[in-house]
Amino acid sequence: MAAGGKRIALVGGAVRDLLLHHQHLDQWRGLVDLDLVIEDPLAFGAHLAKTRPEKSSPAWKLVERLSRTSKGVVVRAARPHGQYGTVEMELEFDLPSTLGVPQGSSTRLVLDVASARSEHYPVPAENPVVRLGALVDDLARRDFTINAMAIDIATGTVLDPHNGEADLADRILRLLHPKSLQDDPTRLLRAARYAARLGFELAPESLAQAASTLADWPWPWRFGDPPERAPAGLGTRLGREMELLLERENWLVGLAYLQAWGGLLLFDPLLQVDRFWKRRLNRATRLRLPLMVALLAGAEDPLALAERLQLPHRYQLMLHHFAEFRLRMAGWTMQDGDASLTPWQWCQRLEAPGLSPEAVALALACEVAPRRPLLRWLLRWRHLGPDHSAQQLMDAGVPKGPELGRELKRSRQGRLERERP
Repeated sequence: MAAGGKRIALVGGAVRDLLLHHQHLDQWRGLVDLDLVIEDPLAFGAHLAKTRPEKSSPAWKLVERLSRTSKGVVVRAARPHGQYGTVEMELEFDLPSTLGVPQGSSTRLVLDVASARSEHYPVPAENPVVRLGALVDDLARRDFTINAMAIDIATGTVLDPHNGEADLADRILRLLHPKSLQDDPTRLLRAARYAARLGFELAPESLAQAASTLADWPWPWRFGDPPERAPAGLGTRLGREMELLLERENWLVGLAYLQAWGGLLLFDPLLQVDRFWKRRLNRATRLRLPLMVALLAGAEDPLALAERLQLPHRYQLMLHHFAEFRLRMAGWTMQDGDASLTPWQWCQRLEAPGLSPEAVALALACEVAPRRPLLRWLLRWRHLGPDHSAQQLMDAGVPKGPELGRELKRSRQGRLERERP
């Protein structure tokens, strides 16, 4: 298919997975990512950051044309994204009766339509400067050779300028150029994600690039600098890639690869040498804690790291409460199984302002506190109320106000004192 002299191609993960399935007999994973790229020779060199995608980009113009002319296909929604000329399009179309579905059945498909572009990184790890370009430029800006292939929609031809098919056959992840990780260190996290999902290994020269880049640390931000000054590749983009690894992949495998490659250094030096992250994250899974929070809890300064990655406020609040819990624990000096504190006394400490159940659960995951009383508080003690309700106490003659509050507290204390420590 072509539109007004433009070239349209299927790119990225869909091409990779199609070739893996059809040529290398890998299990079919379905079209999770469906991306089209539009090459418009008349737009080469245009600076996308200075255009409005909803009016200027070839991708948006294609969406407009589809909306007007497509037969049997309805564009239900079209949402432009940012300054890079990308449009997310939701299509609805009728399914042919040959598929064995009831007549009139339809399905919806979401795909990303992007304008072919070139990019370069004036400052390592910052967002790139982007211009409209040729399809070959668009493939050259990608992370690995296996993701730098395309299928021309008009001819069905596979475009493979970086020998990605050969690396698919060898099950290799190969970075596209010698400064790939310097430009965008999040590519190392993507390598860990693909390694976990596909069972691929980093090519020797890509592994060497990871080691030399991390050792040289070519980025303007360094540990100890203000978290808010970190470039996107060491901040928001890095956090987003880690979330994808933890939420969508086999994180045990992915994190093991990342640590073996030295990649956890991108987050924190202490995490890179952390020998307990697997046990901590397994405990966090059982306690239904966010894996990202549990991972960062092993960092030298979890709060500063969370701020650098711009994690959600509730994650940062969990880590703040966890830090406060550890400070208080240092003053308690209690050991697991110590019977010197009663259930009521534990409740007073753990329910004090500035703490939260998530902080206690995180302490259990990190094994920084006596396990038995914290677990009993988390699962039982905190849920126990007073022996008598406020109404029962008032019916017995206790007046409303501070006296009622004190009686409710004494009633709950009595109930908790009967609990087994």
